Amino acid sequence: MKLIDFVFPKICPVCNEIVSGGKGGICNDCERKLPYIGDSYCMKCGKPVEEDEEYCRDCIRCTHEYKEGRAALVYDEITSKSIYRFKYNHKREFAKVYGRIIDERLGEKIRSWDADVIIPVPVHKSKLKKRGYNQAGLIADELSKRLNIPVCNSLVVRNKATTVQKELSAAARQNNLKKAFNVTRNDVKYRTVLIVDDIYTTGATVDAMARCLKGVGIQNVYFVSLCIGRGT
Repeated sequence: MKLIDFVFPKICPVCNEIVSGGKGGICNDCERKLPYIGDSYCMKCGKPVEEDEEYCRDCIRCTHEYKEGRAALVYDEITSKSIYRFKYNHKREFAKVYGRIIDERLGEKIRSWDADVIIPVPVHKSKLKKRGYNQAGLIADELSKRLNIPVCNSLVVRNKATTVQKELSAAARQNNLKKAFNVTRNDVKYRTVLIVDDIYTTGATVDAMARCLKGVGIQNVYFVSLCIGRGT
């Protein structure tokens, strides 16, 4: 064990205890408990579906602004607790584990999109000041190292402090995000963008960002998230 690991032992993002019998910042047993997305998933957003389904009910009902997206894990009791600690208990180190999981599960797919840049979903400046970091930005930084795709934190800003999305209905989420994002410049040279977030639910946030990006000439917008809801 390295001295730094002895003084500051790694905490598992699943059980919230010192990592036991594992590598990469997570216990072996805990990693096996993670709710990975299987082989049957929505061809648009990546939500888990039945074997004979191509699209989830959410994507059948609406047209998304983005081209395609994927997630590594299902948002359930295990992952929700982990992400809560990551966002609100200053567990920034969890981002390294999350980035590895996304790369191992989805790296090949992400590379096939040939993105020019990674853009994390921004948080409003008031929330950034309170929390001290953007959780999506930390995951984006880890993916950037692994995928060799640059991160741009300044192209899209959140200019409205929106209500927490999970507390709203699908229609309210769309309304909540109206004019929430703004692209900071018009002379954008990127052709393909990868949006990164921690959780995807209805896609309202990604759609709002994609709409702004396409408005300045970006042709292809993809997304990847650590977790995704099961939909309705």
